Amino acid sequence: MSRKPLVITTAQARAIWMRAQRLDEAQPFGAGPAAAQAAIEQLGYVQIDTINVIERCHHHILFSRIPGYRRADLAALQSAEKSIFEYWTHALSYVPTSDLNLFMPAMRAYRDQPSAWFGSVTKAEVSAMVKRLKADGPLSIRDIDDDELVDKTHPWASRKPSKRVLQLMFYQGLVAISAREGMVKTYDLIERHFGWDKAPRPATERQVTAYLLERALRSQGVVSMDSICHLNAPAKKAVAELIAARVKARKLVPVTIEGAEKVPHWTTPAALDQTAATPANRVHILSPFDPLIIQRKRLKLMFGYDHIFEAYVPAAKRRYGYFALPVLVDDRVVAAADLKTDRQAGKLLVQKWIWLDEPGAEAKAAIDVELGRFERFQLQAEA
Repeated sequence: MSRKPLVITTAQARAIWMRAQRLDEAQPFGAGPAAAQAAIEQLGYVQIDTINVIERCHHHILFSRIPGYRRADLAALQSAEKSIFEYWTHALSYVPTSDLNLFMPAMRAYRDQPSAWFGSVTKAEVSAMVKRLKADGPLSIRDIDDDELVDKTHPWASRKPSKRVLQLMFYQGLVAISAREGMVKTYDLIERHFGWDKAPRPATERQVTAYLLERALRSQGVVSMDSICHLNAPAKKAVAELIAARVKARKLVPVTIEGAEKVPHWTTPAALDQTAATPANRVHILSPFDPLIIQRKRLKLMFGYDHIFEAYVPAAKRRYGYFALPVLVDDRVVAAADLKTDRQAGKLLVQKWIWLDEPGAEAKAAIDVELGRFERFQLQAEA
């Protein structure tokens, strides 16, 4: 890492990131289930979250990149084709099944040493649930009606002890989420869900480190240690060693982004060779859990926009609103819009709209068109 870093502007870094996120094209992935598969593979994972004042974020993230996206496409990939699966990245996410072996060491760690959250779950309870799934087939928590209910110990806990057992088994890689209806998950034994005769071989530590770096380079274009290891500080040492080796081999280029001279960044020679997209008033109304938005420091550095997630902030103290969505026009965040879907009335409500970088008339017209498309997508959510 002794090579002198190449200095690039925030505009250059932003263009590389937009390209990696596929937000600089109108229809980068095509249509249908194959488009959703390609998007998840490009992004590495798509986050899942429970908040549904508008459509939940996993559908929203895909809709932002696939104009003709249908929720059934994601269900087909998970339950029929089984080419994606759910697991924990920095949050619960959809991940390509081709990457499953890279998560198996984490699953094994949960089997060897369950976290304190699952400390009350016994091996006997796990064995009993395995037998029940073998006998009864896939189950959701709604299918289990013989639990002795207990008091909640946490706002997100369940009164059904079976839920905690299934959650632990999920983290241990004993069960997979075979289907999802809203936030209701159906669990199946992982080998039966995937039809394995023999489970994949778990990735080595070196392979997991390479995966973290390559996933970040593919989905971010320009990377920093924090962006590669988002909420995964223990991985930083091994990732730093791999970066040093790739810089030495000239597979990675050290770069300095203007305005962030003290934060080392890296990119690939191919990313540096690409040209920025021509401005075309492309509008994206993004989820606060979108991979372009979720890493706040990176977003502020490259876009000059400091997003604030205020769902858990008292109403009187909110600046942007309960569930504000950044509005992107080409490579500028021009507004923050607090939107809510009133499904009963059949309309999208604008709770609050704050202009951050007011655009011209053509861009405003493009925003209106996208708001209409976004509203139609919301109202199809129950279909």
